[in-house]
Amino acid sequence: MIYHLFQSIRLSNLGMGCMRLPFRERYEDVDVDLVREMVKYAMEQGVNYYDTAWGYHGGNSETVMGEVLSDYPRESYYLATKFPGYDLANMKKISEIFEKQLEKLRTDHVDFYLFHNVCESNVDAYLDPGYGLMAFMKEQKKNGRIGHIGFSCHGDLPVLKRFLDAYGEDLEFCQLQINYLDWICQSTKEKVDMLHEYGIPVWVMEPLRGGKLVNLGEEYMNALRALRPDVGAVDWAFRFLQSIPGVTVILSGMSDMEQLRDNIRIFSCDENLSGRETEALLSISSEMLSKKTLACTSCRYCTEYCPQGLDIPRLISIYNRRALTGNAFSAPKELEEIDREKWPTACLGCRSCERVCPQGIKISDAMADFVEKLKG
Repeated sequence: MIYHLFQSIRLSNLGMGCMRLPFRERYEDVDVDLVREMVKYAMEQGVNYYDTAWGYHGGNSETVMGEVLSDYPRESYYLATKFPGYDLANMKKISEIFEKQLEKLRTDHVDFYLFHNVCESNVDAYLDPGYGLMAFMKEQKKNGRIGHIGFSCHGDLPVLKRFLDAYGEDLEFCQLQINYLDWICQSTKEKVDMLHEYGIPVWVMEPLRGGKLVNLGEEYMNALRALRPDVGAVDWAFRFLQSIPGVTVILSGMSDMEQLRDNIRIFSCDENLSGRETEALLSISSEMLSKKTLACTSCRYCTEYCPQGLDIPRLISIYNRRALTGNAFSAPKELEEIDREKWPTACLGCRSCERVCPQGIKISDAMADFVEKLKG
């Protein structure tokens, strides 16, 4: 396992992201036994960083991780969770939520505590001294209940700068969505450069873009095989991230043992890409983005706010696959497995989902376009 120093702490370069834990029939119904097996293997292989959040798996991720990690000495791992400010209704509840998080996680302290999803829709509230969010976190750090204060960010560069200018002296790390698809299209390179200017280490989330970078088309893989004949798509995605200076932890949302073993294999050594290899990846990225797809990462924040109970990430996935392959939209087989009451035609266009989408996707417009394409 590759390790990087953060202050005086030795952190595994691979962190276990707990937003996509294995589940049974429903996303909320986490398979605790399989999670326990995965954590056991991860611990044995040297993974010591576990990242969860209040809203993951419908609120059950923290509970499951608290149960599973309680099997291990508290000093043997580092635990991260987040204050759910993506929902503005939570802004006055930080003390109540934090206490509940400690209870769910079965611990008396959180090693890394984050402002969750700093973006255009919540940055004003996050910076409002009336809510006392930073003051609360600093007090908990003083009392030993929070080890390090950080934030995750899906906002554009001006939002990131506002947050850093306001809180920079107290922020110790930043979690960004980084992958070779977003490196240019979401100004991620500029965000990383800005964090370097402020001396803030970088954590990576969505390294595989919600699985989009796992299965590349043959034309793309052939171009990559010409450079590294025996290397797969997942290796390329992680090697790109390992090549970025200042990246400390790379979070991977692994859903089964096969993914976990493969990730640990990749992180057993550090193999930075050459300049030529990086250029090849970014060229593929540009070509992929030229096709009309939506930037969904299946975080599932939207599903909690959909009054129709639509599985929005699944619908967008079907939409994107059709867009990427160029196939017609007439009666896609994937929709046949979904109750017709949960098709895109059920979307009310209320935009409740859009208020919490980290990617800023115009979901209502996409569903309407999906319906029109289905008619065609």
